[in-house]
Amino acid sequence: MKLSEIIEQDDIIPELQAEDKAGVLEELAEVICRHEPLLNKKRLVQVLMDRERLGTTGIGDGIAIPHGKIDVLKTPLLSFGRSKKGINYNAIDNKPVHLFFLLVAPENSSGLHLHILARIARLLKNNKFKKGLMEADTEEEIYKIITEADKEISL
Repeated sequence: MKLSEIIEQDDIIPELQAEDKAGVLEELAEVICRHEPLLNKKRLVQVLMDRERLGTTGIGDGIAIPHGKIDVLKTPLLSFGRSKKGINYNAIDNKPVHLFFLLVAPENSSGLHLHILARIARLLKNNKFKKGLMEADTEEEIYKIITEADKEISL
């Protein structure tokens, strides 16, 4: 599954307002909840915070990929947010996080969930991709960077 199948331009927040982990998850969850009327934002944030308690999704190098599973979903949903100043997210390298991909998947979709996480991680290994995300000015530019880079990977 390509990322372009689960993210739209309006799922992108070019500058997060949050100042901490909970705030980031709330902002990104709000974007996700616009797509699924049965999805409760408070419940989604709780699922994401529960996942964070198992171990941080701040994978280092200024990146976090918070994720969780929710039973009301039929298909995965993805949102993206950026903080140019960086947010203390308790990442594994203890550095501020700037780039956030939030993935929410149906409860029974372990294989697909892992496949999408792997796609995101693979894209984020590319320094040009990360630099582009940091330097883009608009959600339109960020969306184009994500979808163009995603076309080029085979996974």
